[in-house]
Amino acid sequence: MDSIYQWFLAPYEGYTPLFIALEAMSAFFGILSVWYIKKNSILGYPTGIISTATYVYLLYEWGIYGDAVVNVYYTAMSVYGWWVWATVRTDDSEDKMPITRLDKKGLAFTVAFTVGNFLLFYLVLSRYTDSTVPMIDSITTALAFGAMWLQARKKLEHWSLWIACDVLSIGLYIYKGYGITALQYAIFLALAIAAHYSWVKMYKDSLSKSVTRN
Repeated sequence: MDSIYQWFLAPYEGYTPLFIALEAMSAFFGILSVWYIKKNSILGYPTGIISTATYVYLLYEWGIYGDAVVNVYYTAMSVYGWWVWATVRTDDSEDKMPITRLDKKGLAFTVAFTVGNFLLFYLVLSRYTDSTVPMIDSITTALAFGAMWLQARKKLEHWSLWIACDVLSIGLYIYKGYGITALQYAIFLALAIAAHYSWVKMYKDSLSKSVTRN
């Protein structure tokens, strides 16, 4: 019980009720957003925007600058993803953008994009900020950048990046003393694992329907 108190409750003793309420609200809408995306629902984007926009402020105040920038990116990409999911149609006029997999070119771009972001953020965080965890902060940032881009394009592989990001983020936020957010990422992890299998099923179903139509 003492360790649970130290990890999840003690850090909040000096917080104002407003900060605690904002973190709880952001965590709730973040979980709701992932649940909607798991269901392949566009509602994952407006709920996600509420969460990420609020986290920009909170993370900046906490000094976790990499994740603060990530949440600026999340917010912008959520607007983009909302637009793409709402407007893109397939050739056969389905009402939803289809789930697809990365081809070799897309995989190469994703790897280069993720590694490039890691190198950039590690340079910035280690040299120009007071981040105490620049390595982990940079890795989670890079994984999140790649995952959010692939999510907006409905690529199945984006869940693998989220799973890796969530595992590291749980440890990061426990270390930093933000128990509510660590718990949120634990729930994100469970949802991401379940969502991966859910999207695999939807992807296979869409392939079967395509073969049947042809």
